Amino acid sequence: MPRFSVIVPAYHVQAYLHACLESVLSQSCDDLELIAVDDCSPDGCGAIIDEFAARDRRVIAVHLPENSGLGPARNAGLAHATGDYLVFLDGDDTLAPGSLRAVADRLKETGDPDVLVYDHVRTYPTGEVVPNEFRAHLAESGPAPFVLADRPGLLKVLMVVWNKAYKREFVAREGFTFPPGFYEDTPWTYPALMAAGSIATLDRVCVHYRQRRTGSILSTTSLRHFDLFDQYERLFAFLDTRPELACWRPVLRRRMADHFTSVFMAPGRLPRGTRAAFFRRARAHYRRHRAAGAAPAPAARAIAVPRLTTRLRHALVRFGSHRTYRALMAARTAKRRAAAGGRRVAGAVCGALLQLHYRIQRCLPVRDDRAVFSAYWSRGYACSPAAIEERVRELAPHVRTAWICAPAHAHTVPPGTRRVRPGSAAYWTALARSKYLVNNVNFDRRMVKRRGQVVVQTQHGTPLKHMGLDLMHRPAAARGMDFAGLLRAVDTWDYLVSPNRHATLVWERVYPAGYRTLEYGCPRNDVFQRAGAADVARLRETLGIPEGHTAVLYAPTHRDYVTPQPRLLDLERVLRALGPGFVILARPHPTHGDGPPPPAHPRVIDVSAHPSVEQLCLASDVLVTDYSSLMFDYANLDRPIVVHTEDWAAYEAARGTYFDVRSFPPGAVALSEDELIDIFVTGHWRGSRSAQLRAAFRARFCPYDDGGAAERVVRHVFLGEDPQRLAPVVPLEERRPAPSMGEAVSALFPAPR
Repeated sequence: MPRFSVIVPAYHVQAYLHACLESVLSQSCDDLELIAVDDCSPDGCGAIIDEFAARDRRVIAVHLPENSGLGPARNAGLAHATGDYLVFLDGDDTLAPGSLRAVADRLKETGDPDVLVYDHVRTYPTGEVVPNEFRAHLAESGPAPFVLADRPGLLKVLMVVWNKAYKREFVAREGFTFPPGFYEDTPWTYPALMAAGSIATLDRVCVHYRQRRTGSILSTTSLRHFDLFDQYERLFAFLDTRPELACWRPVLRRRMADHFTSVFMAPGRLPRGTRAAFFRRARAHYRRHRAAGAAPAPAARAIAVPRLTTRLRHALVRFGSHRTYRALMAARTAKRRAAAGGRRVAGAVCGALLQLHYRIQRCLPVRDDRAVFSAYWSRGYACSPAAIEERVRELAPHVRTAWICAPAHAHTVPPGTRRVRPGSAAYWTALARSKYLVNNVNFDRRMVKRRGQVVVQTQHGTPLKHMGLDLMHRPAAARGMDFAGLLRAVDTWDYLVSPNRHATLVWERVYPAGYRTLEYGCPRNDVFQRAGAADVARLRETLGIPEGHTAVLYAPTHRDYVTPQPRLLDLERVLRALGPGFVILARPHPTHGDGPPPPAHPRVIDVSAHPSVEQLCLASDVLVTDYSSLMFDYANLDRPIVVHTEDWAAYEAARGTYFDVRSFPPGAVALSEDELIDIFVTGHWRGSRSAQLRAAFRARFCPYDDGGAAERVVRHVFLGEDPQRLAPVVPLEERRPAPSMGEAVSALFPAPR
């Protein structure tokens, strides 16, 4: 008997069905049967299902003699199910990698509840990924399992069948089946949650819910949207048979009214001339199912009290005021549009006033004792600008510093530094009158560099992938980059801080201008030489790394050629292979916002929001990356690095690199996930060959990173000291980077000679 029966109905989804079925069969948890139901689809769905069934014995192909709709197709799948748990997936959606393993682990943790509710995201044809707005109700904190009365907020989560796993014995005992017609989820999901004796949640995205432009039920204009009334009739008929659930009647009545009004107002669903009839049916249902004498349970009241606008909508449905309802909704829409127009006008006026303010400030003298810093498009106090700013406060206290950052990142700025909000009057004043301007990206394109101002560009890492003008013939990576604007910004640079000769030669070619290159090292790497064992131990404790464990920092780079970002490694599988002595610090690239989140696993620590990648490097014992410039920084710690290059051909074709990192790597190279696991299990990740490769890599790319890069920049640029008289760079063999703290567990795996 398999653990899971995954039921997939298919009708007119041939373009998406292959990806759907593959997402199930490629799960790391393979204890499943996949029941694919061809709902007499006139396209190629049936052939695709047969193809999968022929090559994988886990696939059960079911062909219906006539089209019957989603509900009956799912029932046909139920009749063939033998698994412990039922999982439903529509033929145009996909399971996220590792989802079934996470579901299986959570079911085991919570004692095999009747229902497990998990998260989803909406994916659009444009590549946009929108999270579930009610995902907070899926938090795994608190007692589990529970009943619905303990956490009634679950009723706010999208009431569909495919974001839950159901114990098959529970479904059989309750006799749940799907009805025909549109909105067939309604009389299944509500009863399942209310009748469940035990429920648990999984705070992990398991389903990618595809939002199709055409072809879906929600985008179809049809009289079948009137099926919604029959579905709620079935729901309340179920309540009539279960008196102990009567306390939920007022809540469901309000949910019903919300559902009616959302369908009524949705453009393109109801055929022309049918809205009045739909509204009359809604009024009749609302009145018929008034919960006379039934009060909501105390736990349910928390979600049952609607806002004023919701109460107004319900009242209009109750009294059947069709024209009034439409008029009020039209008035509300007009009000929103007017407000939006007013905001646009106000924004334009405000912007014009700020630019006038900026022009006036540019007429005033530049202040020699002012410096303004920023990094990563105002995301917070970070990278080389932060290292330089810290040293400015120490070595040049006469210079007052300001940091440009969005309010959400203001907490990252140290107390002694003034915070400046982007776009404010103070922001434009700082850009107009500060003598020193330091950034690792370019400042606002509207900034006008003045005589007497000094712009210091630090970049953010040694270049491996193509940059600047080298992207002109790589549209997948350039993504509409304004190269003329880029060159105008480069013309404002006075100094470019370089970590090594390779970076110097690349940058001077792809960012051609009259600036001066300072080969002083990468200031953000100073901390690697200045931190000690106590600092590393404190960081590990803060991150929750268990004592004695080996911490693997997994930091892949951005893929320009694919959206959304792929999951490149099955971290749960990797951890199972490595054993209990390892934890993974999962650090997606900052532009990975459209990618899958790290898996919910007790030994996977999600550090995607951590403000300092340098601190993560210090806390870890080994780096696993692909084409990220972080490898050049991490090499300064003289700790193992493993490079995972499974998609090298695609990455090289889309973005391109300045050298083949596989031929000159900083450590062991894995061409696949299996090879990566083997490198760790055999100990080659920290073996003598890995150390030799790392030593050669450090010699080429880390010649100046001795902990004094920021000081050299400050003494030269801010204090005007002769660069020839600066302290000499400490040789590689004399440097003592911060020690690794997880080496005790590494001893469990003997390093090969």
